[in-house]
Amino acid sequence: MLDAGHGQETAGKRTPDGKMKEFDFNQAVVHFLKKELEQFGVVVLLSNCGTSDLPLRERTSLANKFKVHAFISIHANAFGSTWNEVSGIETFMYTKPSEQSKLLANAIQNSICALLKRKDRGVKQADFAVVRDTKMPAVLVECGFMTNKEEALLLQSEQYRLLCAKAIAVAILCWRNK
Repeated sequence: MLDAGHGQETAGKRTPDGKMKEFDFNQAVVHFLKKELEQFGVVVLLSNCGTSDLPLRERTSLANKFKVHAFISIHANAFGSTWNEVSGIETFMYTKPSEQSKLLANAIQNSICALLKRKDRGVKQADFAVVRDTKMPAVLVECGFMTNKEEALLLQSEQYRLLCAKAIAVAILCWRNK
């Protein structure tokens, strides 16, 4: 199951200049990623594909109800609400992750950093609902900082969004085939 982060009107989830909403990035990457995975016969479900912000409990309930093999939540990061120099890629898993969540998170982090040549901020643990309340391996991927001018431009480009999707797809396929 792929999760497109936040809803279109989620407050504060945009670049400091307002040119990009995080939802736009998340949604584009999810759709590219879905197409990439389906080429390899992977059945992909979407948790948050509309314009409204589906509550986190509903997202995790859907994943658990359909007993999906993995839950991947796509995001663009931010540090504060003004432009700054913080940059890079990070992937989150729950504070008490399963072994499969660790493997998936590391595969995604390594694949994205290798393909996109961005700063590797590492795999981290957090008590985010989408990684805590799911019963399958689950990760939340932060594909760059909206508050960094260089990364904000990348996050707005279709090429970068496609590369994020390709990198995540490679990681999922490698993880799935182990």
